[in-house]
Amino acid sequence: MLYQSLQDYDDEVYHLIEEEKNRQRVGLEMIASENFTSQSVLEALGTCLTNKYSEGYPGKRYYGGNEVIDKIEVLCQKRALEAFGLDDKKWGVNVQAYSGSPANFAVYSALLNPHDRFMGLDLPSGGHLTHGYMNEKKRVSCTSLFWESMGYRVDTNTGWIDYDKVEEMTRYFRPKLIVMGASAYVREWDYIRMKEIADKAGAILMADIAHIAGLVVAGVAKSPFEYCDIVTTTTHKTLRGPRGALIFYRIGVKEVKIENEKEITIMYEYDTKINFTVFPGLQGGPHNNVIAAMAVALKQVCTEEFKQYARDVVDNAKSLAQLLMDKGYHIVTNGTDNHIILWDLKPLGITGSKMEFVYENISISVNKNTCYGDENAIATRGIRIGTPAITTRGIKVQHMPTIADFFDRALKIALDIQKKMKGKTLTEFKAIVLESEELKSLRKEVESFASQFPLPGDNSTYHFLKDK
Repeated sequence: MLYQSLQDYDDEVYHLIEEEKNRQRVGLEMIASENFTSQSVLEALGTCLTNKYSEGYPGKRYYGGNEVIDKIEVLCQKRALEAFGLDDKKWGVNVQAYSGSPANFAVYSALLNPHDRFMGLDLPSGGHLTHGYMNEKKRVSCTSLFWESMGYRVDTNTGWIDYDKVEEMTRYFRPKLIVMGASAYVREWDYIRMKEIADKAGAILMADIAHIAGLVVAGVAKSPFEYCDIVTTTTHKTLRGPRGALIFYRIGVKEVKIENEKEITIMYEYDTKINFTVFPGLQGGPHNNVIAAMAVALKQVCTEEFKQYARDVVDNAKSLAQLLMDKGYHIVTNGTDNHIILWDLKPLGITGSKMEFVYENISISVNKNTCYGDENAIATRGIRIGTPAITTRGIKVQHMPTIADFFDRALKIALDIQKKMKGKTLTEFKAIVLESEELKSLRKEVESFASQFPLPGDNSTYHFLKDK
């Protein structure tokens, strides 16, 4: 058992993995938070590093035998700082958080006392659950359960963040921490304005760049590091790494004060507080195979090939957004600055949950998503579309008309199905979708198109995926 391959030992799991790989190969993965890692990242994930337990930090472990693990973690930290162009005398980074949500929770736990106040972008406006989401009925995220949160919002007419309103809210809410970042906001952040707002409120400014981190590295999205004290990110979205997280924090001198004719140097304490909160506060031993895989991905993002990839990601998103608008559809904010397209379906009279199901059945993966004005996170008025994964496969701007046509044709078929339905239930709608010959035919077209483009691990010469 200990020396058998997966295929030899567990045929059932092996074939399920192969089934999933085939699903990814023949379909178009267009969920904005998904991507394909390189073969070398996958190899690092499946190594003997999985076997080692290493509670603590380099040089300060609670177990022996960690001399190699220490080198790997230090290397990952070094590459993380280099990738984002940070001075190691001014910034530190924790690479042990298991994923983005625990990373954010660790920051709040480190810097806020129970029931302290913080603000983040509201979920229906494009924010993330961990930015304090709650509604009138329930504190949905535990971040709103342990701390007092308030969501700022986008302008309901434009879909852009209303910074004047944010400043007004901070004056009476008085947050200790303000979070920038989103999972479905398609425009650049005004970091300068948010810094001014935070300074006036006496609040710590944090950016969660989980979605745009790869774009920031490549210089195709603005960087928050000049303006923020804390920056968190996952590593599996536009960074194209494994499912891990990074927490960056300022270190060194914060300010120098003169008191009683004496010069007092005040140092940042974020490093001590955050590291202690990650371990032993919230986690046990880190996932060393993931940390090694993050180090590999962080080396890859410093290449010119990756920078070109990031430019292609944004170009693809902008092109697809424009093509959909040219067909008369409502794209929130009339375009995008990043890898996300937010499509408001309300003018068409169909929900995001219905269209997510339709697209899934023609082998295009998207997700239903709230748009400003939504009150129900299930029966949403929109869908979110992303370009990182398809761009990794080599799909470019010249292919966007074909993909826009797939979206358009499937939507028109869905509207026709809905129009002919006797009832209004989602169950009835899904049953008809599954039997639609038009959608079955369209699925074949999508799969034929997608199969032209390789996945990492295929015998590919696609230069983004080759190991140097």
